[in-house]
Amino acid sequence: MPPEICPHCGAEVPRAAKACPECGSDDQTGWSETAADAELGLPDDSFDYQRFVREEFGERNGVVRGMSWRGWLVALVILLIVAILLIW
Repeated sequence: MPPEICPHCGAEVPRAAKACPECGSDDQTGWSETAADAELGLPDDSFDYQRFVREEFGERNGVVRGMSWRGWLVALVILLIVAILLIW
């Protein structure tokens, strides 16, 4: 019985198909249950997600820095302009 999705190309495989209509994979070329699982590329149970994140993104403590003094100055100037326009 063919899989619903071809493990090689990802195309939909009709129920009565003998081979994948897109790439031609069949039982002889490797769409057996074990081949389908191997083609998914899923990590095994020993995969350490936290280590993966550290290796990919480095060590960061996640502390968000505040706005710089320039940002506060720009915000104050904009606020003063809006206040002057509202009063005038």
